[in-house]
Amino acid sequence: MSVTLAADRRTRFLSQPVKLLIDGEFVGAADGRTFTTVDPGTAKPLVEVAEASAEDVDRAVAAARRALDGPWSRLSPSERGRMIHRIGDLLAEHAEEFAELESLDNGKPFSAALQVEVPLAVDMFHYMAGAATRLRGATIAPSVPYLPGKEFHAYTVREPVGVVGQIIPWNVPLLMAAWKLAPALAAGNTVVLKPAEQTPLSALRLGELLIEAGLPAGVVNIVPGFGATAGAHLARHHGIDKIAFTGSTEVGREIVRASAGDLKRVSLELGGKSPNIVFADADIEAAIEGAALGAFYNQGEVCSAGSRLFVQESQFDRVVEALASYASGIKVGYGMDPESQMGPLVSKEHQDRVGRYLELRHECGGEVLAGGELMEGPGFFVQPSVIARPHPDHRLVREEIFGPVVTALPFDDIDDLAAQANDTVYGLAAGIWTTDISKAHRLAKRLKAGTVHINTYHVFAAETPFGGYKQSGWGREKGDEVLDHYLETKSVIVGL
Repeated sequence: MSVTLAADRRTRFLSQPVKLLIDGEFVGAADGRTFTTVDPGTAKPLVEVAEASAEDVDRAVAAARRALDGPWSRLSPSERGRMIHRIGDLLAEHAEEFAELESLDNGKPFSAALQVEVPLAVDMFHYMAGAATRLRGATIAPSVPYLPGKEFHAYTVREPVGVVGQIIPWNVPLLMAAWKLAPALAAGNTVVLKPAEQTPLSALRLGELLIEAGLPAGVVNIVPGFGATAGAHLARHHGIDKIAFTGSTEVGREIVRASAGDLKRVSLELGGKSPNIVFADADIEAAIEGAALGAFYNQGEVCSAGSRLFVQESQFDRVVEALASYASGIKVGYGMDPESQMGPLVSKEHQDRVGRYLELRHECGGEVLAGGELMEGPGFFVQPSVIARPHPDHRLVREEIFGPVVTALPFDDIDDLAAQANDTVYGLAAGIWTTDISKAHRLAKRLKAGTVHINTYHVFAAETPFGGYKQSGWGREKGDEVLDHYLETKSVIVGL
């Protein structure tokens, strides 16, 4: 698709208020309410979006239940897989348009959305299209000691959980929609998806492609709205069989509480404060580049960001000074500017939050080697920041900032390194940089993290499971492991 055509389609999409997708139709909110989504690079309004209320969520859940019991359940796995694959094909055809929507709505550089996130979303649909025909049970020869001499034939079947509520975040909205929708559909579920109120546009445009791909009405319903209203109602809704949530650990706890009334199934991909470890024997230039990628990609608005950098003392000054120089040279600017390497944060609210952390920089016991300040508007920009040798117990080191801020700590005692790296309530990701592969594997075994990168960072693929230990969540996204969250196992036992 040409850039001009992509811009034309994006302009068409933003030319009027964007509506909810319920039961195969784009409709206004029941109470007529809308909210404004804002371009974080300019702080100017983009478009009005229908605001889902509890009544709208009820309508969406009812539509999903009808679809679950209707034609969707009668499709063969192969037919279901072909529809999912078609979604990926259509997304690839509209890649530039989606990259523009992501940049405008989230602030991220257009190039990052186009080169990384849209292709990953496409690949997720293509991968999960094949999963629809890989859902297998097993045959069992039961041993029943209290019925001697009796013979039985038993087998298991995998069935969809049912109607799934999915709540996705604002940092990589299109990719998060793909990670959630693709496996749920492959397993035969129906979905009510709530995108973040800050970034609803790519999910709603994806809704148009779902219809074009032939998905029956009600199989996927999309209800943008606010967490305290639409999100909370979805989490506690008695018509929802499972909730899948990606977001902060704090909100994850609220999701668990809201879903406890009927003990619906819950999977959570939550926060992180990931260690990125550089040994003295590493390829130092590669490690510096990897540390920058781990800390600053997507403005640091990544749950698995390598925001705690550990560097062996003999190479500490070299690595951290080079990282600070790298951070100072990053071109921060409007996401649609082809020269921008880092865009604004997603909202004024989030800029203020990161700013409050940066205000602590002079009391953390460390030295600010780069950044440390918010930037002049009109958008919500912040300087990429490197803070060396802060106190290990300071909030800047221990709490998830979710912005382009990295703290760097030295280490000498390799035997104590795993304990230092694991000294966090989180356990989402980690990085190891060394040319000693045996040492890397030994340390990887000791790290309490769902993903450990060795001599690389921020590598994602549809085939590799992603999720966390400890307060970084329950369950896994991606890979075949994610399918377990969207399937029930039924045992069938036959007396012979």
